Amino acid sequence: MARVRYGARTGAEIAATRTASARLPDIWSTGVVAVWETDPDSVAAVLPPPLKPTGSPLVRVNISKVDLPGYPLGAGSFAVAAAHGEVEGWYPLVMPMTHERALTGGREVFGEPKKLGEVTVERDGLVVRAALARHGIAFVEVRGAVSGELPLPEPSRKTDFYFKFLPAVDGSGFDGDPVLVHCVRHEKVRRLERVTGDVVLRESGYDPVADLPVLRLREITVGEKTSDQSGRVAERVDAQALLPYVHQRYDDPLQVHDGPPEGSR
Repeated sequence: MARVRYGARTGAEIAATRTASARLPDIWSTGVVAVWETDPDSVAAVLPPPLKPTGSPLVRVNISKVDLPGYPLGAGSFAVAAAHGEVEGWYPLVMPMTHERALTGGREVFGEPKKLGEVTVERDGLVVRAALARHGIAFVEVRGAVSGELPLPEPSRKTDFYFKFLPAVDGSGFDGDPVLVHCVRHEKVRRLERVTGDVVLRESGYDPVADLPVLRLREITVGEKTSDQSGRVAERVDAQALLPYVHQRYDDPLQVHDGPPEGSR
């Protein structure tokens, strides 16, 4: 009998997959990062409990391209500074990715708010442009010119906060308690340059980042970095407290419960 590929895998096959994942080499990306100060009330408004604002109302956008062999990837993140107890980090509101493969693990394992989108990172001499776009709208654009090299930072440890949950089958909330995930990244940088330029936020009903305006630009950089990541469940959270923020994850929350047309099953 021929192998049925949808059949169960053996323990050895599962172990081999895990071993292959653990042996991945460093994967370097080229990316543009912009950090700015925004309205503190706007930051507080987007943070689900138990996350709270930090002492600085910061926004960070990271727009990168990853030259995976045979699989070039564009990846982005738009995040606000947040704290969970004594731990400070970033709470991403949207993470556009150019391929489905980059979505599945992040969304299903860590609870990352990833969506398919367009990611652009361009450099022509000293001129740099990077953008995140969905539904035909470049809702974030960073543009400028390289104005000098920066000293390489020491390897660093950064934390992102995600909420992992499953919408309830009957549409009433969640199946099970949502959890708050701490995702820790160890980052190394091998090239870093300063960019003099600006950040443009465009109105989008799907990605309303324009509600977090650039009040004071802290920095724009372009560089090459690599990182690994690991996650842990920090705590289970109040489902009713999280429910008002679930729309952040979807273009249309009502579509979560849309089923296939009758007769197509």
